[in-house]
Amino acid sequence: MTKVYIFSGLGADYRAFNNIDFGDLPIEHIAWIEIENNETIESYAKRISEKLSDENPILIGLSFGGILLMEIAKIKRYQKIILIASAKDKFEIPLIYRLLGKLKFNRLIPKSILKKPNPILFWLFGAKTIEEKKLLCEILKDTDPDFLSWAINEISNWKNKTIPKNVVHIHGNKDKIIPFKNVKSNYIIQNGGHLMTMNKADEIQKLILELCRS
Repeated sequence: MTKVYIFSGLGADYRAFNNIDFGDLPIEHIAWIEIENNETIESYAKRISEKLSDENPILIGLSFGGILLMEIAKIKRYQKIILIASAKDKFEIPLIYRLLGKLKFNRLIPKSILKKPNPILFWLFGAKTIEEKKLLCEILKDTDPDFLSWAINEISNWKNKTIPKNVVHIHGNKDKIIPFKNVKSNYIIQNGGHLMTMNKADEIQKLILELCRS
Protein backbone atom coordinates (compact mmCIF):
# COMPACT_ATOMS: atom_id res chain seq x y z
CA MET A 1 0.00 0.00 0.00
CA THR A 2 1.22 3.52 -0.87
CA LYS A 3 2.87 5.42 1.96
CA VAL A 4 1.07 8.59 3.09
CA TYR A 5 3.03 11.54 4.47
CA ILE A 6 1.14 14.22 6.40
CA PHE A 7 2.20 17.84 6.84
CA SER A 8 0.27 19.80 9.46
CA GLY A 9 -0.51 23.50 9.43
CA LEU A 10 1.25 26.61 10.63
CA GLY A 11 1.45 26.52 14.40
CA ALA A 12 0.09 22.98 14.37
CA ASP A 13 1.28 19.39 14.54
CA TYR A 14 -0.10 15.85 14.31
CA ARG A 15 -2.72 16.72 16.95
CA ALA A 16 -4.69 18.60 14.29
CA PHE A 17 -5.53 15.12 12.90
CA ASN A 18 -6.40 13.53 16.26
CA ASN A 19 -10.05 13.04 15.31
CA ILE A 20 -9.32 11.30 12.01
CA ASP A 21 -8.97 7.53 11.80
CA PHE A 22 -6.65 6.63 8.92
CA GLY A 23 -7.50 2.93 9.22
CA ASP A 24 -4.87 0.69 7.66
CA LEU A 25 -3.20 3.46 5.66
CA PRO A 26 0.57 3.53 6.29
CA ILE A 27 0.86 7.12 7.47
CA GLU A 28 3.71 9.22 8.81
CA HIS A 29 3.34 12.69 10.29
CA ILE A 30 6.26 14.90 9.26
CA ALA A 31 7.50 17.09 12.12
CA TRP A 32 8.73 20.59 11.33
CA ILE A 33 12.49 21.11 11.28
CA GLU A 34 14.35 24.17 12.52
CA ILE A 35 14.71 27.05 10.09
CA GLU A 36 18.12 28.28 9.00
CA ASN A 37 19.26 31.90 8.82
CA ASN A 38 17.59 33.82 5.97
CA GLU A 39 15.98 30.62 4.71
CA THR A 40 13.42 30.70 1.91
CA ILE A 41 10.40 28.44 1.70
CA GLU A 42 12.01 26.79 -1.33
CA SER A 43 15.14 25.94 0.65
CA TYR A 44 13.09 24.72 3.59
CA ALA A 45 10.98 22.51 1.30
CA LYS A 46 14.13 20.92 -0.13
CA ARG A 47 15.52 20.13 3.33
CA ILE A 48 12.32 18.76 4.85
CA SER A 49 11.58 16.70 1.72
CA GLU A 50 14.59 14.56 2.66
CA LYS A 51 12.33 12.99 5.27
CA LEU A 52 10.24 11.44 2.49
CA SER A 53 12.05 8.14 2.08
CA ASP A 54 9.35 6.28 0.11
CA GLU A 55 9.11 6.66 -3.65
CA ASN A 56 5.95 8.07 -5.22
CA PRO A 57 3.97 8.60 -1.98
CA ILE A 58 0.66 10.33 -1.33
CA LEU A 59 1.14 13.69 0.36
CA ILE A 60 -1.43 15.39 2.61
CA GLY A 61 -0.99 19.03 3.60
CA LEU A 62 -3.08 21.07 6.03
CA SER A 63 -2.94 24.88 5.66
CA PHE A 64 0.76 25.89 5.62
CA GLY A 65 1.60 22.21 5.16
CA GLY A 66 -0.24 22.28 1.84
CA ILE A 67 1.55 25.44 0.73
CA LEU A 68 4.85 23.75 1.50
CA LEU A 69 3.79 20.71 -0.55
CA MET A 70 3.42 22.95 -3.61
CA GLU A 71 7.16 23.60 -3.32
CA ILE A 72 8.02 19.98 -2.51
CA ALA A 73 6.10 18.90 -5.62
CA LYS A 74 8.70 20.73 -7.73
CA ILE A 75 11.53 18.52 -6.48
CA LYS A 76 9.98 15.19 -5.41
CA ARG A 77 8.06 12.47 -7.16
CA TYR A 78 4.63 11.75 -5.70
CA GLN A 79 1.44 9.96 -6.60
CA LYS A 80 -1.14 12.45 -5.36
CA ILE A 81 -1.36 15.56 -3.20
CA ILE A 82 -4.35 16.23 -0.95
CA LEU A 83 -4.68 19.81 0.26
CA ILE A 84 -6.90 20.67 3.22
CA ALA A 85 -7.77 24.31 4.04
CA SER A 86 -4.78 25.46 2.04
CA ALA A 87 -3.70 27.30 -1.12
CA LYS A 88 -2.21 26.09 -4.39
CA ASP A 89 -0.55 29.31 -5.57
CA LYS A 90 0.06 32.91 -4.50
CA PHE A 91 -3.26 34.05 -6.00
CA GLU A 92 -5.22 31.91 -3.54
CA ILE A 93 -3.53 33.70 -0.64
CA PRO A 94 -5.75 36.64 0.47
CA LEU A 95 -4.64 39.92 -1.08
CA ILE A 96 -4.42 41.61 2.33
CA TYR A 97 -1.77 39.07 3.42
CA ARG A 98 0.24 39.70 0.28
CA LEU A 99 0.04 43.46 0.71
CA LEU A 100 1.15 43.23 4.33
CA GLY A 101 4.04 41.03 3.23
CA LYS A 102 5.07 43.42 0.46
CA LEU A 103 5.03 46.33 2.91
CA LYS A 104 6.78 44.19 5.52
CA PHE A 105 4.08 44.99 8.09
CA ASN A 106 4.00 41.34 9.12
CA ARG A 107 7.52 41.74 10.53
CA LEU A 108 6.20 44.28 13.03
CA ILE A 109 4.01 41.72 14.80
CA PRO A 110 5.61 40.74 18.15
CA LYS A 111 6.34 37.01 18.23
CA SER A 112 4.79 36.75 21.70
CA ILE A 113 1.39 37.86 20.38
CA LEU A 114 1.35 35.03 17.83
CA LYS A 115 1.40 32.47 20.65
CA LYS A 116 -1.29 34.03 22.87
CA PRO A 117 -4.76 32.53 22.38
CA ASN A 118 -7.55 35.11 22.25
CA PRO A 119 -11.17 35.39 21.04
CA ILE A 120 -10.08 36.73 17.63
CA LEU A 121 -7.75 33.76 17.10
CA PHE A 122 -10.48 31.31 18.12
CA TRP A 123 -12.84 33.01 15.66
CA LEU A 124 -10.32 32.91 12.83
CA PHE A 125 -9.59 29.21 13.32
CA GLY A 126 -13.24 28.34 13.94
CA ALA A 127 -12.53 26.91 17.40
CA LYS A 128 -15.89 26.89 19.15
CA THR A 129 -15.94 24.11 21.74
CA ILE A 130 -13.90 23.99 24.93
CA GLU A 131 -12.03 20.96 23.53
CA GLU A 132 -11.11 22.78 20.29
CA LYS A 133 -9.95 25.90 22.13
CA LYS A 134 -7.93 23.84 24.57
CA LEU A 135 -6.16 21.91 21.79
CA LEU A 136 -5.45 25.10 19.85
CA CYS A 137 -3.95 26.64 23.00
CA GLU A 138 -1.76 23.57 23.56
CA ILE A 139 -0.52 23.55 19.96
CA LEU A 140 0.30 27.27 20.01
CA LYS A 141 2.10 26.87 23.33
CA ASP A 142 4.34 24.18 21.84
CA THR A 143 5.06 26.08 18.61
CA ASP A 144 8.43 27.75 18.08
CA PRO A 145 7.72 31.51 17.81
CA ASP A 146 10.65 31.99 15.40
CA PHE A 147 9.20 29.33 13.07
CA LEU A 148 5.74 30.90 13.35
CA SER A 149 7.04 34.35 12.45
CA TRP A 150 9.17 32.97 9.60
CA ALA A 151 6.29 30.99 8.11
CA ILE A 152 3.90 33.95 8.21
CA ASN A 153 6.48 35.99 6.31
CA GLU A 154 6.99 33.24 3.71
CA ILE A 155 3.23 32.87 3.19
CA SER A 156 2.79 36.65 2.80
CA ASN A 157 5.59 36.79 0.22
CA TRP A 158 4.97 33.47 -1.53
CA LYS A 159 5.71 33.72 -5.26
CA ASN A 160 4.44 30.38 -6.54
CA LYS A 161 2.29 30.51 -9.68
CA THR A 162 2.59 26.83 -10.62
CA ILE A 163 -0.07 24.29 -9.69
CA PRO A 164 1.36 20.77 -9.92
CA LYS A 165 -0.49 17.79 -11.35
CA ASN A 166 -2.70 15.41 -9.36
CA VAL A 167 -3.66 17.90 -6.64
CA VAL A 168 -6.98 17.46 -4.86
CA HIS A 169 -8.15 20.44 -2.84
CA ILE A 170 -10.58 20.13 0.10
CA HIS A 171 -11.83 23.42 1.53
CA GLY A 172 -14.47 24.63 3.95
CA ASN A 173 -16.92 27.30 2.85
CA LYS A 174 -16.62 29.04 6.23
CA ASP A 175 -12.82 29.25 6.32
CA LYS A 176 -11.84 32.70 7.62
CA ILE A 177 -8.07 32.40 7.28
CA ILE A 178 -8.06 31.34 3.62
CA PRO A 179 -11.57 32.35 2.48
CA PHE A 180 -13.41 29.90 0.25
CA LYS A 181 -13.92 32.59 -2.42
CA ASN A 182 -10.14 32.73 -2.89
CA VAL A 183 -9.67 29.11 -3.89
CA LYS A 184 -10.74 26.61 -6.50
CA SER A 185 -11.48 23.45 -4.55
CA ASN A 186 -12.47 19.98 -5.67
CA TYR A 187 -14.47 19.22 -2.53
CA ILE A 188 -16.47 21.66 -0.39
CA ILE A 189 -17.01 21.01 3.31
CA GLN A 190 -20.20 22.80 4.30
CA ASN A 191 -19.71 25.03 7.38
CA GLY A 192 -16.08 23.90 7.49
CA GLY A 193 -13.56 26.34 8.95
CA HIS A 194 -9.79 26.24 9.26
CA LEU A 195 -9.99 23.62 12.03
CA MET A 196 -12.26 21.30 10.11
CA THR A 197 -9.92 18.33 10.55
CA MET A 198 -11.16 18.50 14.15
CA ASN A 199 -14.82 19.48 13.95
CA LYS A 200 -15.63 18.03 10.52
CA ALA A 201 -13.42 14.98 10.98
CA ASP A 202 -15.93 12.39 9.71
CA GLU A 203 -16.31 14.13 6.35
CA ILE A 204 -12.57 14.76 5.99
CA GLN A 205 -11.78 11.18 7.01
CA LYS A 206 -14.17 9.74 4.42
CA LEU A 207 -12.65 11.85 1.63
CA ILE A 208 -9.06 11.02 2.65
CA LEU A 209 -9.71 7.28 2.72
CA GLU A 210 -11.46 7.39 -0.67
CA LEU A 211 -8.75 9.51 -2.29
CA CYS A 212 -5.89 7.44 -0.90
CA ARG A 213 -7.43 4.17 -2.04
CA SER A 214 -8.58 5.27 -5.50
